[in-house]
Amino acid sequence: MELWEKTVESKTLFEGKIITVRLDQAELPNGQLAGREVVEHPGGVAILPLFDDGTVSIVRQFRYPFQHVVTELPAGKLERGEDHRPAALRELEEEVGVRCGKLTYLGCLYLSPGFSTEVLHMYLAQELTQGDCHPDEDEFLEAERVPFAQLLEQVMSGEIVDAKTVALVLKVKQLLDL
Repeated sequence: MELWEKTVESKTLFEGKIITVRLDQAELPNGQLAGREVVEHPGGVAILPLFDDGTVSIVRQFRYPFQHVVTELPAGKLERGEDHRPAALRELEEEVGVRCGKLTYLGCLYLSPGFSTEVLHMYLAQELTQGDCHPDEDEFLEAERVPFAQLLEQVMSGEIVDAKTVALVLKVKQLLDL
């Protein structure tokens, strides 16, 4: 069975600073038409900074859509067309004040492929040097270090629900057998 859908028409409904929203008409494999709402997003990066002592830098920040503070790994949005590796290094330094000697790419995630083009690139940062963080002007967060085992417990108990953090913690656990 052919699964491909062909775009017949595309209309931009909104262009914002971060996202663009489109309403497309797609021809389905059976020939019928269906509406497709698409949120275009430039993508992002998430980094798990693992120190030699087994601790990890995390951040807590207020996430407006959910109206509460979320615990998560350092992460950030890509600028349109920006390469994700330098963006990961930038976000690591901005959010938690860390520079790394070893940065390992762990793949990407499609965060919500039913309606969004956002792709998140994941990294493990090691051989770390702690410095001062300097978040963006409109970014307010608290950074702290916690043992990896504690972070894993919080992921498994459901206390941490941020998707990028859950995926990255589990990938690193499997990769390093921590």
